[in-house]
Amino acid sequence: MQRRTFLAAASATASSAAFAHHGWSSFDQGRPIYLEGLARRVAWRNPHVEFDLELAADLRLPADLAQRPLPAQSAQVDGPKLLAAARLPTRRDKVWHIELAPLTRMQAWQVPELKDGDRVALLGFTFTEEKGDAVLRAEYLFVGGKAYGLRSSPA
Repeated sequence: MQRRTFLAAASATASSAAFAHHGWSSFDQGRPIYLEGLARRVAWRNPHVEFDLELAADLRLPADLAQRPLPAQSAQVDGPKLLAAARLPTRRDKVWHIELAPLTRMQAWQVPELKDGDRVALLGFTFTEEKGDAVLRAEYLFVGGKAYGLRSSPA
């Protein structure tokens, strides 16, 4: 009986770890998605910071999104082009799972540790044709009036 319980727990842990860590190739990087809402169940840990985002009821693209200043980062990311191409998701999920950068990168950017209930906005990528789970890998995090680039370290 103990062996079955152990195997079930190990299997659940392995599957949640596999769900929690996706490479960039799993995401449609040609279709940036904008989300905004409240952070819930924040896990400030490696392999990357993650949380659930309870979407704002009045979710819409901000009029100034394409003009927002973005920080310089070491990776070649055309931030203005991504902001200009941003769109809202077509799926109707009220809660999305958000994947941010690893802790070392979050510390390099000096991102304040998010808390449950913090209002955040993100630009990132989900799976091709928005299939599968409602997961967003964040390219940019907007919090506290600042923008953070999460693909690489600050330049």
